Amino acid sequence: MDLFDKIKWILGILIVFTLVITTNLVDKSNFSQMSEAVESIYEDRLVVKDLILKISEDIHQKEIAAIKADSSFYSKMNEQINKEIDGHLISYAQTKLTVKEAQFLNDFQKNLADLKVIEKNFIESNYVKDGSLLNQFQVVKRDLKNLAEIQLREGSRQFEKSRRAMDTVDLFTQIEIYIMIFLAIVIQIVIIYSPKKER
Repeated sequence: MDLFDKIKWILGILIVFTLVITTNLVDKSNFSQMSEAVESIYEDRLVVKDLILKISEDIHQKEIAAIKADSSFYSKMNEQINKEIDGHLISYAQTKLTVKEAQFLNDFQKNLADLKVIEKNFIESNYVKDGSLLNQFQVVKRDLKNLAEIQLREGSRQFEKSRRAMDTVDLFTQIEIYIMIFLAIVIQIVIIYSPKKER
């Protein structure tokens, strides 16, 4: 094998090697985006949706106790439910929040603190209803509804992000196939071609 043949082989191998490395780097980037989006849907949306559901159930229990003026609930369970809600809120705050979501969560926490003060006044008044307690429950439930809607919107956005990354992977896979076919033809031509030697 003379020098010219060796250069042709080296050139052909380098072209294929460069193509494989480049496509792997592009694919790795796209798969990383898809993985990130899927993790975000689970960790920051589905888990939070579950926390919102648990908080909603706790708020519902408190609201029923307020409507019934259930002194037994307020003496035995209210503090425990407040601790559960606080625990859920700590877990929620540790997820990745959007700007709007952080604002709604702040509003919810402020309105929840107001609810606790109104509940305390309700207990101290010997369960005399004045309407402000039930109104505050509506405010808190509205905040929870806003937070739940954000989960749906953000989950949908993350899903679209992963779909776009998958579409990009599909496109690059098709392009890679065409480039490989083209390079295979070029390499064959380079390897088979041998210039006529002068006599």
